[in-house]
Amino acid sequence: SGPSEESTDKYYKIDRIIPKLQRDTDYTIDEKAKTVILTEEGSIKVERLLGTGNLYDPSNIEFVHHVLQGLKAHTLFKKDVDYILKDGEVLIVDEFTGRLMPGRRWSDGLHQAVEAKEGVKIESENQTLATITFQNYFRMYNKLAGMTGTADTEAAEFGKIYNLDVMVIPTNEPMIREDSPDSIYKTEKGKFNAALKEIEELHKKGQPVLVGTISIEKSEVLSHMLKKKGIPHSVLNAKYHEKEAEIVEQAGRSGAVTIATNMAGRGADIVLGGNPEGLAREFLRDKKGHTDADEDYKQALLKAAEICIKDREKVVSLGGLHILGTERHEARRIDNQLRGRSGRQGDPGSSRFYLSLEDDLMRIFGSDRISGLMDRLGMEEDMPIENKLVSRAIENAQKRVEAHNFDIRKHLLEYDDVMNKQRIEIYSFRREILQEEGLKERIYYMTEETVDELLSIYCPEEKHPEEWDMKGLRDAVFGTFSLTYSPASKSSEEIRASLMSAIKETYEKKEAEIGSEMMRYIEKTIMLQVVDTQWKDHLLAMDHLKEGIGLRGYGQRDPLTEYKKEAFDVFAEMTDRISIEVLNRVFKIQVKKEEGIKEIHRRQQLIYNTSETGEMQQPVQKGEKTGRNDPCTCGSGKKYKKCCGVNA
Repeated sequence: SGPSEESTDKYYKIDRIIPKLQRDTDYTIDEKAKTVILTEEGSIKVERLLGTGNLYDPSNIEFVHHVLQGLKAHTLFKKDVDYILKDGEVLIVDEFTGRLMPGRRWSDGLHQAVEAKEGVKIESENQTLATITFQNYFRMYNKLAGMTGTADTEAAEFGKIYNLDVMVIPTNEPMIREDSPDSIYKTEKGKFNAALKEIEELHKKGQPVLVGTISIEKSEVLSHMLKKKGIPHSVLNAKYHEKEAEIVEQAGRSGAVTIATNMAGRGADIVLGGNPEGLAREFLRDKKGHTDADEDYKQALLKAAEICIKDREKVVSLGGLHILGTERHEARRIDNQLRGRSGRQGDPGSSRFYLSLEDDLMRIFGSDRISGLMDRLGMEEDMPIENKLVSRAIENAQKRVEAHNFDIRKHLLEYDDVMNKQRIEIYSFRREILQEEGLKERIYYMTEETVDELLSIYCPEEKHPEEWDMKGLRDAVFGTFSLTYSPASKSSEEIRASLMSAIKETYEKKEAEIGSEMMRYIEKTIMLQVVDTQWKDHLLAMDHLKEGIGLRGYGQRDPLTEYKKEAFDVFAEMTDRISIEVLNRVFKIQVKKEEGIKEIHRRQQLIYNTSETGEMQQPVQKGEKTGRNDPCTCGSGKKYKKCCGVNA
């Protein structure tokens, strides 16, 4: 993507009115689909607050889009969950890895809406310059394969999208980790209190604990609660990612408590008893300039290895690393990744997830029956349910979310397949332009197509020659080819032949004037510039088309079929525009002679006060003027007018 050319003032203007809109009265939220819809009352209120008149008038339609993006930023995107603020910038947090994504920005003005909400500098809106889905990107490879510990839950998707089978390889050592059923509480407060109690008990016992949270916000809430209890712990989230290696190295030591987002749930190898190398470096932290080859380091490493071996025995006897999940993620594989930090290579371990009915997964996708059951039983907020039936209900909720997300990806892919055909077409065309030595024949082919198009408009065969619009044809020919043309014939074939001859003659003259080599360079440069600009605009048009095409479903039409038809028409229009724009530029281009360029360069030097060498010319500084009756500057003692100033 690249920067757009629009003003950022509108985001501040819209952000000021968002807090004045009320949920369920002025707008409704669909948390499952992550969308916000303005109600009729809301539309009237926005019209009044912005003073725009009819909000759905074509001239105001952009305001509707930005108001909806502003509402999304305020209601669906949360600080320290979806993004963090760092050095006056809004940085996106990846929901699956828990890591920051610097350089990545939400599109369609959403990132700007979040920046306005947080009161930081609004960067220019990005416009898509090129686009491809991961699925179509991976399909470009002739061979596809992969290896991951959590592919089994997504086996159906691998089969349908990539035509790949998932094969489960047995573990190297038998898995002896104990996975306890989920503990479900009525409220989030009850859940955190219970989790805190278990952390405290395990810490006293000396068993290491890895606490998994789904957001930075939740990890900091839990950290604050542990500080109140006086339990020493480390926090690993996107804000402290510099310390990641250090924290993970020692998370398996006895008594260690580590609170982490999904960052520690992927690929982190937590060694029971701690990592000797990390411990040795800790011993020598105060000693500056040491290297791994120093004798001090070797001694410290031997000492650390001894400590770690003893500590490992202690941790193994206590039951290994305990995984404590504080919330279920929408995707089961993320939970499986967290559990997989414990019980590695035959080590003992245990895991348990603490959930509440206020968690996003339970609130949005969970069954109301569980909540009703807890109410009927009169359960307190600190009373847990530990039941296989309830755990199954939660897993079913996760399966529903996964199926919902898969449907979205499949739907997106069906639409992107249409774009993919166009993408292949335009990129192969671009490659041909780059590889061809000369594009003269292509220019002539474009000319023939354009001339045919002009004749079909101004001199249609079904009309009598006297009804043809000759003035319109002359103007169009001059507008496209900068050629003054007066047709003498009354036959469209003869007009076509004479017009093509005149255009080719004009082109040959231009080439003789400029030189063949320069002309070939100009043809290639112009064609590449036009293709890139038109493709960029085409992507924007396709985005707008995709946004509104779903409404065709109300007219009993298949949106996908309609999208394919419309996309073909839009693509055909773009190819026509490319031809006209290329011809416009090629025929109108003027190349300055060398003398003319030198004259322009000389004028620029005068304007910017630079010399021929390009150095800034320094102003001449004059000294103070000597008066006629002042002593002469030569030191003779005479007056200036009687000495050196006689002839002045």
